[in-house]
Amino acid sequence: MSAPTRAPEPGTGVFSKGRAAISPRTLRTDRWWIPPLVTVLGLAAFIVYATIRAFVRTAYWDDRYHYLTPFYSPCVSTSCADGSSHFGHWVGALPMWIPLGFLVLPFLLLFRLTCYYYRKAYYRAVWFSPPACAVAEPHAKYTGETRLPLIIQNAHRYFFYVAVVVSVVNTYDAIKAFHGEDGGFGFGLGNLVLWVNVILLWAYTLSCHSCRHIAGGRLKHFSAHPVRYWFWTQVSKLNTRHMLLAWTTLGTLVLTDFYVMLVASHTISDLRFVN
Repeated sequence: MSAPTRAPEPGTGVFSKGRAAISPRTLRTDRWWIPPLVTVLGLAAFIVYATIRAFVRTAYWDDRYHYLTPFYSPCVSTSCADGSSHFGHWVGALPMWIPLGFLVLPFLLLFRLTCYYYRKAYYRAVWFSPPACAVAEPHAKYTGETRLPLIIQNAHRYFFYVAVVVSVVNTYDAIKAFHGEDGGFGFGLGNLVLWVNVILLWAYTLSCHSCRHIAGGRLKHFSAHPVRYWFWTQVSKLNTRHMLLAWTTLGTLVLTDFYVMLVASHTISDLRFVN
């Protein structure tokens, strides 16, 4: 007769009774703190810039060339500048404390926050859970993604669906921007900026782990689904660059918004190639 199995003690991280009692936080001698520091500074810089631009309500639409910043798209309020509401007015005037891009900004934020790469980034850089490999975290307990607010991470797939729709909207905005100052077709540097941003946003969205699972998950035989297998293969290639695309798209979003702001405010003139 085998001995009864002893129930495990409640876990308390690396400081539990069953772990070695090591007083130093880590035995690492390298500068392990640099990557999380750079990460938190980068994320903080984007959050500050995006928050300010989302609420200022100025220089987000250029009526000469029809450049619309992605931070305000789609703009569906009567508070939006004339011509910037590509999909009509769904709501009336909004108070200043509600951003004009209110329709999608919360979902895009949640899409990024629940992204598998961003989870790793801010878990380490912001919550120190843990701050680096072989470095003890300060938390005494760990409940995983089973309680609020981290249980929201399980809804990442649904935020992905919204991100796909927003990418379609941004693509439409980029098409509408082929507009000349005197009407008709026009092409300038702003169009290149908008399209580079749209293409990279599509790459980041499609490189999502949820997209990869949607493409090829729950298939028992790839040979019986050649189209889905091909799509899964392409998404898998993008998925290997998900971290790079996550950072790159933060940069292109800021660059696109900043360029539109400069042109719309008449600070600079758009370099025109056609019309």
